[in-house]
Amino acid sequence: MKRKQTVRVSVPRTAVVRATAAAAALVTVAAGLGVRSAVHGEVAKYAGDALYTVLIHALVVLLVPRVRPSAAAGVALAVSWAVELAQLTGVPAELAGRSAVARLVLGSTFNAPDLLWYAVGAALAWCVHRRLRPGRGLARP
Repeated sequence: MKRKQTVRVSVPRTAVVRATAAAAALVTVAAGLGVRSAVHGEVAKYAGDALYTVLIHALVVLLVPRVRPSAAAGVALAVSWAVELAQLTGVPAELAGRSAVARLVLGSTFNAPDLLWYAVGAALAWCVHRRLRPGRGLARP
């Protein structure tokens, strides 16, 4: 009886991380659109704020697949806060008036509670990223 030889194919870790980050970004955008269409008012707005930071975190991991969860969360939070604080200058509002994409990415008016919800999004992204790192089991407490 002949034995079949099996060939093991190894996918580089960075490719797996990037694919996972891309999928996470798509799921995050879908979740944001879903929240906006299903829920209204402050719940939708603040969930959108948290998801905005989660999306930035996923994009950081997509660009730098070996980034530590804390560093990715820190960058995502810093970018989110910078965008929010930039709204105090009026520049994002001017750009939002010219472009729907700018309105979605930059917003238009400063709202202090958004800063808290960005931190919530960064903490959520950090937790998920930390749990998904190699060598960490999903079932681990």
